[in-house]
Amino acid sequence: MISTLEVFTTVAVGVMVGVEFAVAVVLNRILNALPAESDQLGRAHGGRMLGAVMPFWYIGSVVLVGIWAAARWHHHGTGLVVTSGVLLIVSVIMSLLLLVPINNRNKTWTPEKRPEDWKEQMNRWDRFHYIRVADIIAAFALLVAALV
Repeated sequence: MISTLEVFTTVAVGVMVGVEFAVAVVLNRILNALPAESDQLGRAHGGRMLGAVMPFWYIGSVVLVGIWAAARWHHHGTGLVVTSGVLLIVSVIMSLLLLVPINNRNKTWTPEKRPEDWKEQMNRWDRFHYIRVADIIAAFALLVAALV
């Protein structure tokens, strides 16, 4: 029988994946098509808004997966859950080392006060974000597989 913890964890991670996928595939493409000032302002606002929520979501997902793995240690699929947890930890480390520093700079910029290489920094953030999205999609897929 599937426990509430397993379902809640899978849904929480799945919704997080959906948000991050939408940022990568939809939102950033929309922003890139706008004039530079609107693109930059939109990214700064998004960085402030999502930057306030996502740390709790990422860490919370790692904690939930850890609790699931511990509670069901000797059950079928635990290896998948543990591997998912490792991938989520990789996404947190990657975020802290690669994405957050760029985001912290970006969220303070304005069209009048931004570095000349702001677009290159945003492109770098996008490339790292694509890798992170692939990582958390794999983590989510492993959780789904563990439910079967």
